[in-house]
Amino acid sequence: MTTQQELTPELIRAALTTVKFPGFSRDIVSFGLVKKIDIDAENNVTIDLVIESKNADIPRYIFEGVHGVMKHLPGVKHCDVNIEHKAPEAKKGINDDPSTWKSSVPGAKHVIAVASGKGGVGKSTVSANLAVALSKLGYSVGLVDLDIYGPSMSLMFGTKERPGANENDEFIPVTAHGVKLLSMGLLINESDPVAVRGPLATRYVQQFLRNVAWGDVDFLILDLPPGTGDIQLTIVQTAELDGVVVVTTPQEVALIDARKAIGLFERVETPILGIIENMSYFQCPSDGKIYHIFGEGGGEREAAKLGVPLLGKIPLDISTRSGGDEGRPVALEDPGQNPVSAAFRQVAEQCARVVLDR
Repeated sequence: MTTQQELTPELIRAALTTVKFPGFSRDIVSFGLVKKIDIDAENNVTIDLVIESKNADIPRYIFEGVHGVMKHLPGVKHCDVNIEHKAPEAKKGINDDPSTWKSSVPGAKHVIAVASGKGGVGKSTVSANLAVALSKLGYSVGLVDLDIYGPSMSLMFGTKERPGANENDEFIPVTAHGVKLLSMGLLINESDPVAVRGPLATRYVQQFLRNVAWGDVDFLILDLPPGTGDIQLTIVQTAELDGVVVVTTPQEVALIDARKAIGLFERVETPILGIIENMSYFQCPSDGKIYHIFGEGGGEREAAKLGVPLLGKIPLDISTRSGGDEGRPVALEDPGQNPVSAAFRQVAEQCARVVLDR
């Protein structure tokens, strides 16, 4: 006959390490949210939490997670969870005044990085169309192509115009399709390779973030190169990001590398805003039948595992490819007539909501 383990605050604290803070792989204990645990003589438990977040949904997610764990912990008769929810303290030098913008990138209110663990998943296509879709929703938007070695935004936006410079030696971004744009592709000839070592590439990144006259933009989208290298580390060290959107396809080979990208950003405590599943399915135009060419549900399962939103599923469609090649992103099309444009509009609405609610 086995003896039931004595219920102690240490045992409960250990159990609570399975409750993750939404958007992070770290748990609520390691984040220091668990302030007090009381157990009375009848094994009724009271847990006091303090949560700093601008997102009103975060306390609810954590409340449900704690109750779910305590419900299955042997010996617990009843559990009360008390949550003190308060807005995070402003960081000195950035947000001393509550009316100031959160972003430390000059001229940008909110900064969103778009990342992927591997190339070929359509990250730059998603970045371009997310920027256009946000612009069509009425936001002022900037887009930085930080894929220094393989810039593609000049082609996707159909412009070869060179960025200008002002009296402060800041870049003046090009405007195309309602989006302010800066890309290495606008500074070099189309056929010229970008043959620079890592330190110089990171210097370009710092310039593209700091020395640009963005004016006042609501959202600045950073199109990152694929992978988890110097440029990604430079960005998290240089810019105060609102968070990262991770692009993947449903197939496991893409998800493996997406997890690595997510792991990098979590390690430096950069929020994961959500996952976008690109090339989610193909709908046959002749009979309307849906084919899951790259698998089904991978992005959704990964988002659920992380406790972050699945921001949208983008179908595989020839209009996306042709729009990118012709310099006219598909998000410019009427969402009522084009399902891909409608999907990008939904992603933009979701993304804006997640950022503005934080």
